[in-house]
Amino acid sequence: MTGADGFIGSHLAEELTRRGVKVRALVMYNSFGRSGWLDSSPPELAGSMEILAGDIRDPHAMVELTAGIDVVFHLASLVAIPFSYLSPDNYVKTNVIGTLNMLQAARTNGVKKFVHTSTSEIYGSAGHVPMDESHPQNAHSPYAATKIAADQLALSYLRSFSLPVTVVRPFNTYGPRQSARAIIPTIISQIASGAASIRLGNLDPTRDFTYVSDVVVGFIAAAERPDLEGEVIHLGSGSEISIGELVSRIAALMKSEVEIVSDARRMRPQSSEVDRLVCDNSKAARLLEWSPKVEFEKGLRRTIQWVQDNLDHPGYRPDRYVI
Repeated sequence: MTGADGFIGSHLAEELTRRGVKVRALVMYNSFGRSGWLDSSPPELAGSMEILAGDIRDPHAMVELTAGIDVVFHLASLVAIPFSYLSPDNYVKTNVIGTLNMLQAARTNGVKKFVHTSTSEIYGSAGHVPMDESHPQNAHSPYAATKIAADQLALSYLRSFSLPVTVVRPFNTYGPRQSARAIIPTIISQIASGAASIRLGNLDPTRDFTYVSDVVVGFIAAAERPDLEGEVIHLGSGSEISIGELVSRIAALMKSEVEIVSDARRMRPQSSEVDRLVCDNSKAARLLEWSPKVEFEKGLRRTIQWVQDNLDHPGYRPDRYVI
């Protein structure tokens, strides 16, 4: 699997290992020899994985990575939307060319299943709700545009070369290990640091949040179920909450009263904002027998506790805005 060092990827790699699956986990190479969040995995899990450092932009290495592999979970991508405004070229190279490299490597090695990771960001703001898999795609950021391209590349490899591709499209995943630039850990970390006021962008957009363990179960079901080639499947809760309401909910759980300060740096360009996302998860229920199990408040409590326990992690710097 790719992206095993990331938020969702590390949880997926651990759960697969718990289930007795042999996992070959690709992490982004760095000179420190670190494996991202897999460095925090229980030793009995991380020690059972084959952890390899590399880069999906290297086509030759991806052929070696997928040799002898039955199922590819492709999660690696650049995901920070604000940074895609500054460095769109990197998003094309990683999300589009990197995905092409993975698809071609899987084709070369006769992979039996390719589970490709999409995102609800490809839709832009909801034209109708709940949003099913046929909702029109309308990229509002370079990031979203590259993910549309990656999705279409993946599906084209099924149509052109019979590569068995299934596309999993999570809405907004949250939980332990999520980057501090994401909205829920941003709110929690600022409150946990003792700030009387927290700095945020637009409070009006709504999002559909799903706890990471539920998303992982969806990914595994997409790999295990037969006859899903060419299917695009949403993973989401089917409910929405505005960012302003989310702040109030988290502050109440943390027993804090906070003032919200509007930070222009955290605002998307006006025409780039995604105002509303609400998932229709009926297809996942039908094809995967999947539905989210972790109630939102319970998931928030778990996430709050984890962020509070890890506030000294280098990735959590509440006093700085990291795009």
